[in-house]
Amino acid sequence: MSAGTYTPRPGAAPLPRMIAAQTALETRMLLRNGEQLLLTVIIPTLLLVLFSAVDIVDTGSGASVDFLAPGILALAVMSTAFTGQAIATGFERRYGVLKRLGASPLPRWALMTAKTLSVLVTEVLQIVLLTAIAFALGWSPQGNPFAVLLLLVLGTAAFSGLGLLMAGTLKAEATLAAANLVFLLLLVGGGVIVPLDRFPDAVQSVLGLLPISALSEGLRDVLQHGAGMPWAEAGILAGWAVLGLGAAARFFRWE
Repeated sequence: MSAGTYTPRPGAAPLPRMIAAQTALETRMLLRNGEQLLLTVIIPTLLLVLFSAVDIVDTGSGASVDFLAPGILALAVMSTAFTGQAIATGFERRYGVLKRLGASPLPRWALMTAKTLSVLVTEVLQIVLLTAIAFALGWSPQGNPFAVLLLLVLGTAAFSGLGLLMAGTLKAEATLAAANLVFLLLLVGGGVIVPLDRFPDAVQSVLGLLPISALSEGLRDVLQHGAGMPWAEAGILAGWAVLGLGAAARFFRWE
């Protein structure tokens, strides 16, 4: 037996394994957090069931669920990629978690990749659950699945960039308040439940440029009306994604 057979070989794990482990950890932490579950699962589900079953808002001709389901899917993306991620990352930054992880063998870009993958995993679970509930309520979607997937990916990128920008520049308490306030404001004025054409004409043009409006209206064009790729909404989301991710990369503070 040659010398050194039992010599330890310390070193970092392969990068893909580190990213996968961090992704699994981030996902478990998110799903175990009661506040995150309220934002990502309970609120979207309650809104979908309530407004589909009770005629509170005039959603136009056709079944209410056909109008509401695309908007609720957009809300689910925003709740996870923006609100939930901003709050969680903001407090991790405050408590020094990000600083310590940034000094580990896991590169900082890989940490952000793991956070993004965790968001995607959570969104898949959300979409499966909300889609099943919508089908039970009588939803009959149509349109191109590729267009839906592209819109969801662009929406995730846009909201992730904005969430990381907020978490990396504001104090944790300010991030908590601002993220929840933005969530409520966009829920009301982003075309999720109330159609944009119910607002004054001057306001519609501004609201239509918001990422939640672009995502909800784009998904609605495809899933409710069977349209092809809504390039205008996709362009708005791509613009927000470039702006948000670029600003987050430039201004994010780890301490």
